[in-house]
Amino acid sequence: MSGGLEVRLEQVGPIPLAAEFTCPRGQLLALVGPSGSGKTTILRCIAGLQRPTIGHVTCDDTTLLDTDTNIDLPPQRRQVGMVFQDYALFPHLSALDNVRLVLRDLPEDEREARARGWLARTRVAGLETRRPGQLSGGEQQRVALARALARDPAMLLLDEPFSAVDQVTRHRLRLELADLARDLEVPIVLVTHDLDEASMLADQICVLRRGRTLQQGPPEEVLARPVSAEVARLIDRRNIHVAQVTGHDPDGGWSEISWGGCTLRGTHAPNFAAGEKVSWCIASTDVLLIPDRARREDGENGFDTRVIGLLRGGALSQAVLKCSSAPGLLLHMTVPTRVARRHALTVGRELRVSLPREAIHIMPAPMPRMPRD
Repeated sequence: MSGGLEVRLEQVGPIPLAAEFTCPRGQLLALVGPSGSGKTTILRCIAGLQRPTIGHVTCDDTTLLDTDTNIDLPPQRRQVGMVFQDYALFPHLSALDNVRLVLRDLPEDEREARARGWLARTRVAGLETRRPGQLSGGEQQRVALARALARDPAMLLLDEPFSAVDQVTRHRLRLELADLARDLEVPIVLVTHDLDEASMLADQICVLRRGRTLQQGPPEEVLARPVSAEVARLIDRRNIHVAQVTGHDPDGGWSEISWGGCTLRGTHAPNFAAGEKVSWCIASTDVLLIPDRARREDGENGFDTRVIGLLRGGALSQAVLKCSSAPGLLLHMTVPTRVARRHALTVGRELRVSLPREAIHIMPAPMPRMPRD
């Protein structure tokens, strides 16, 4: 699908920005990163509510902002639908009137029909006369989304739209947004702190830190192959370690690294020379528990370990493991709670784990910290 949103924003302050990303029409891009990453500021710059020092924003080949040529379309001319974190509904107006308000340029009968149509589309039909204070958080979110979509926007911007609702409502709203996103042929940019939410909803993830784009790509690519240890930390990889490259086998499709005196085989990373210091990571869900009865085979990256920490909760349990052959080496493992119960996981329990080589991702070594003045 042609066209889409292209964004490049730069400024030193008050919130630093060095962000650059694209979002094709018909796709959803999730902006993720810690608090203070400038995610909301980026949405405001796209919408025209804030102007960066340097910026270039286009949508479907229409230039909305270009500081080089002094183009800066006002918000009302940018055709942006935006759902704010607090929804920003007018408390004295009904749900219907909150949506009708953005359609003032249409004839009265068309305003009424379109507003009712979008309220029905976002599943709040029958609540048209209620004011925001009479609606639940989920209902307010749906009204805000109906208002954002009523003017047929060229793009949709969502600023943590599910943060103010409970977990059950959040799950329901995610499903509704996923259904809606499949039908809309506009770029959708979602700001979220929730990586699971981003993975479920997004076609692309853009990882930000201090306003700077670190990596953009499909969720499965970003989560499995972060470009740096910094990105790995931001996507909550618990197992991030420093190692040294000892060799490569292009035919076998693996590279060998030395970690704390232990030898591991990981995904082939020919860009790193033998002897070079690197980082590597593996998802805690990819640390596999080997049953006692299973035969130990060479090349499995197998470790004898002891559980030194255990947290059980809900469907998943998390364990911290100390490697027996190198007590200074720790691994984090996440398993279904039913598996933890079946194998009687307790603190002090000795067990063997395997690190599949296709799950071991090798990255550049972390940059040394600069000394403070």
